Amino acid sequence: MNNTKAWIVLKENGFKRTDKRERLVELLTQTDKYVTAKDVANELRQEFPSMSFDTIYRNLHTFVELGILEETELSGEKHFRMHCDVDHHHHHFICMSCGETKQISICPINTIQNEIPGYQIENHKLEVYGKCPACA
Repeated sequence: MNNTKAWIVLKENGFKRTDKRERLVELLTQTDKYVTAKDVANELRQEFPSMSFDTIYRNLHTFVELGILEETELSGEKHFRMHCDVDHHHHHFICMSCGETKQISICPINTIQNEIPGYQIENHKLEVYGKCPACA
């Protein structure tokens, strides 16, 4: 998702365009990697020293609820990234060291469905974890 689409979603849901939110959206659209709330806080506090961690975390979770951000858990900590701006079904490889992501276009859901006949799968999310070539 890009800046423009994110702001359309925020405005449609009654959120005002503030300097802090604008910088948060900008920061998140500048990377394809998953980042922690702590990473975001460290970056935003350079510009807004009084910005509380609770405000940052609350905005990140609001963005997840609105579909602007994707959320995953790595090593017991929540990580966030902008929602993919593609219109096809896919999954992700996520580097456990640097948070880099790579799209995986294949989906094993049909194989899984064959393993559980009679069960109705309503949704799924597949994430593959490891190390990218730069971190390996």
